[in-house]
Amino acid sequence: MTTNKNDISGGVVHELPDDLRETLAADAEALAIWEALTPLARNEWICWATYVKKPETRRQHVERVRTELKEGMRRPCCWYGCIHRTDKAVSPSVQYVLSKRAKKSS
Repeated sequence: MTTNKNDISGGVVHELPDDLRETLAADAEALAIWEALTPLARNEWICWATYVKKPETRRQHVERVRTELKEGMRRPCCWYGCIHRTDKAVSPSVQYVLSKRAKKSS
């Protein structure tokens, strides 16, 4: 049975980007795990994979989504969470990380 790439679920805030969609569609095991995740968990993976600056890093993150799902990870490790959600306030710990990140890029 072939999976239609357009039938792959996205997240709560983030739509599934094409590069991650292609990667998941090419791996039936990773795709089954992806579809078993909650929309919030999928959202965290999408945000983590796409919230990087360099294309090379993004490719690495997309591949890590595939492999880490298959290793049993349900959410990205050491990720402070999606800052794009409007249904909850940004926590103080995330605000701290973001302020440090802003100072680094200045």
